[in-house]
Amino acid sequence: MLTTKKKTTIIKKHQIHDKDTGSPEVQVAMLSKKIDELASHLKKHKKDNHSRRGLIKMVADRRTHLKYLERKNKGRHESLVKKLDLK
Repeated sequence: MLTTKKKTTIIKKHQIHDKDTGSPEVQVAMLSKKIDELASHLKKHKKDNHSRRGLIKMVADRRTHLKYLERKNKGRHESLVKKLDLK
């Protein structure tokens, strides 16, 4: 679970302008952090299938946001992938 403090630091790192909270970059960064935390949870609790399903949905959602960003602006997509160390 992401705390408010963690969320604000992620948003400040990836926002495009001062009041940006919903751009694809911010959403992908938030999803990536949630995915990392949930993956570490699932390493401890291997039989937690409900959380595993949520993880799979988050990964699919992140992939959808990345495809959208790649389609709309290739440069922003490449910089975000490099910044978050994806692929």
